[in-house]
Amino acid sequence: MTKGAILDAGSREELLRFAADLVRIQSYSGREEKAVRFIAGRMADLGFDEVKLDGFGNVLGRIGRGGKSILFDSHVDTVEVKDEGEWTHPPFGGEIAEGSLWGRGSVDMKSSAAASIYAAALAKRAGLAEGTTIYVSCTVFEEDCDGENLRHLFGETGIRPDACVICEPSNNLIALGHKGKAQILVRTRGVSAHGSAPEKGVNAIYEMAEIIRRVERVNLELARRERPRGSLVMSRISSTSASLNAVPSECEVYLDRRMVVGETEETIKKEMDAIVAGKNAAWEIGALQRTTWTGLDLRYEPFHLAWELDPGHRLSRLLIEAYEETFGSRPEKYDYWDFSTNAVATVREGIPTIGFGAGDHKQAHMRDEHCPVDQIVDACGMYVNVMRRFG
Repeated sequence: MTKGAILDAGSREELLRFAADLVRIQSYSGREEKAVRFIAGRMADLGFDEVKLDGFGNVLGRIGRGGKSILFDSHVDTVEVKDEGEWTHPPFGGEIAEGSLWGRGSVDMKSSAAASIYAAALAKRAGLAEGTTIYVSCTVFEEDCDGENLRHLFGETGIRPDACVICEPSNNLIALGHKGKAQILVRTRGVSAHGSAPEKGVNAIYEMAEIIRRVERVNLELARRERPRGSLVMSRISSTSASLNAVPSECEVYLDRRMVVGETEETIKKEMDAIVAGKNAAWEIGALQRTTWTGLDLRYEPFHLAWELDPGHRLSRLLIEAYEETFGSRPEKYDYWDFSTNAVATVREGIPTIGFGAGDHKQAHMRDEHCPVDQIVDACGMYVNVMRRFG
């Protein structure tokens, strides 16, 4: 047990058992109902003052009803496993071995979800929630549509917390922000013709060829900049033709552009306009259509600017103090996530937001994903100490 944490041996064992049980529940994006209902039941058993599910399929637990409110958010959906037979430990076994909890979602991010739930219960039990409202959200469909879950939750419940802790994996470092994201669809047009007479048509794939080279050049240019820096990757390509014996009339590629602080919507517009210049091509934000486990249809536009919280902000200082109490020393460094999170919703609402979570985010989406159990326990202790100070 680390300095300042209040988990006794029984609470530690209970927390780890709960995290393992969550990993055992398969909860791919759009199929999270079983995990959500399991969490809601555990929140009720732990004495949360209120537990509710919204129309999106998220679960929100509340402890206390003070004037100041803080939200701890974790998503409980995961990416799929397509190589189950190649895992060292079964991806849905929830095994604790070699000092780690193994399985899909152990890092991204059921361990931190369990830690935040138990932290709120422990804070209530220790009388630390007086004068504060503590919210713990376990959200769905984050992997495809980050931020849409919290946007809906805020709209339906009317809550607007004074601060938010995103519990994404950060190796138990304080995360002060993350990169922005633009997912972009580029489409070229051609003219269909029979494959035996290609000269009568215009091949949309050939029209795309120069665009592909331009995308590669842009990413190489971004890679030469000082850190933190953006990136651009082509993640998918497809074409449309009347048959396998026809000249393609259309070609599509999907781009993933990661942005840093200072890059704006205008930055992306100029970049994309230059990439398609002189070609029979157009680009647009690659909106996604999805359906939640509750049957709610959603349209997601994946464009979010980068954000960063000043280390001198009150919320940053509060977490630094909690970190010192939990670990016995001030942070030597901070994290800045390369990936996007649900923070895009809270930042858009002007809610001060910061990150902290168990596990190495480089383990996310990988085979043999695993999270050190000591980090899970320490994250729970850290969350308790944040709750202690927030009121």
